Amino acid sequence: MKQDWLYEGKPFAPDYEKIDPEYVGFVYQITDTETGQIYIGQKRLRKIKTLPITKTRKRRQKSLVESDWRTYFSSSQTIKENVEAGLSGRYEREILRFGYSKGDLSYLETKLQFDLGVLLSDEYLNGIINCRISKKHISERLKEELK
Repeated sequence: MKQDWLYEGKPFAPDYEKIDPEYVGFVYQITDTETGQIYIGQKRLRKIKTLPITKTRKRRQKSLVESDWRTYFSSSQTIKENVEAGLSGRYEREILRFGYSKGDLSYLETKLQFDLGVLLSDEYLNGIINCRISKKHISERLKEELK
């Protein structure tokens, strides 16, 4: 059973064309309603699709297309295994914040993970915090919002 994403307490499943084009992706929280465990992560809304060379197209062509964000359940191995076993209904997926660049997503995800102490508690399913962010990768819009 497919579980919709929640954003600000309401289901979030707009048509692809209606998603703000400034949004690159979002930081999310997935909660296991049976155990209470939480996973914090990020997901991009779009991905690059490369069309191959053909008789009429001399070069590869790249375009942005919608990612699998609607059906995505995280990179947590525990969550993946439960979803494959048909237990997706036990997870509540919530969008916490949208980001305007890949750098924004990395910054927001990492900051939230450290603020919540995800590596220090068994309440969280996160097993690692990976982050490498340059100041120039964070959008001016996010910098203004966080001031």
